[in-house]
Amino acid sequence: MPPTPSVSKAQQKAIQKADTLIEALGWIRKFRDTTTVIKLGGSVVEHPDSLRHLLLDIVFLSTLGMRIVVVHGGGKAISRAMDEAGIEPKFVQGRRYTDDATLAIVEKVLATELNHDLVAKIEEFGGRAMSLNFLSTNVLFGERLTLDGPDGEPLDLGHVGEVNRVDRLTIDNLMYAGQVPVIPSMAMGPDGEKLNVNADTAATAVAAGIGAEKLVVLSDIPGVLRDVADPESLISHLTAAEARRLIADGTIVAGMIPKIEGCLHTLDQGVKKIHIIDGRLRHSLLLEIYTTSGVGTELVRDESLASPKPTAAAVARR
Repeated sequence: MPPTPSVSKAQQKAIQKADTLIEALGWIRKFRDTTTVIKLGGSVVEHPDSLRHLLLDIVFLSTLGMRIVVVHGGGKAISRAMDEAGIEPKFVQGRRYTDDATLAIVEKVLATELNHDLVAKIEEFGGRAMSLNFLSTNVLFGERLTLDGPDGEPLDLGHVGEVNRVDRLTIDNLMYAGQVPVIPSMAMGPDGEKLNVNADTAATAVAAGIGAEKLVVLSDIPGVLRDVADPESLISHLTAAEARRLIADGTIVAGMIPKIEGCLHTLDQGVKKIHIIDGRLRHSLLLEIYTTSGVGTELVRDESLASPKPTAAAVARR
């Protein structure tokens, strides 16, 4: 047997990179030709370096054959524009009250400027992308959202809506052509009214409407934590039943509750997996999808409903 060759430090680093690629190979094969919806929120958009690495990840995933759809919000940019216009923001049960003046700003900032900027950056990094907004092709349709007030009377939210129909054909055609559809969280009402839609619920509607394999929610937290003060208490894998128990016992609290409840609703609509990751972490998207351990929390339907039932090793992910 020939002697083992000596390895320099530079060669060792190269070998480690090759080992990482080999680890990813199985996941690359598994997820090729599958569809993933990525919900992009302001926590990432507001950090240029984080956004750059995220968009590079999206180009990488698309190049490897994954079909990617981006649904984005832009709450912080909208708030800045409203402040510059001298408009005081008003929120009703966590939803931005949207009068005519606010709607005009939302459309300009979110559905036009930010939407076009994301597409331009994806193409700058070597990908292919398409804006799907009111100036090109709108793919989200909905109706005004009504919420019950403390006295049971409906609350007025202005031009705030929820999605009840997704133009799947347009989205599918773009993905099959190798493009990344980029969709702002706005919808068109039945009478042509433009509606401001919560980005989480818009992404949920898109994921369910196109039969996505995965929904990835980019957040400013690493995922679901057993102790919100301890990042090391990350819960890597949750079934729907386990998530409901964590809400009931107070482990999942405050603003995380509606996010998880939205995820559970998405699972009920047929999406197989939902990943919650910290979009500010460099290459968090690649690490979550193409490594065995991942870096966030994945939620799946109750295992008794899955086919086949995952083994203990498979529960470790992805």
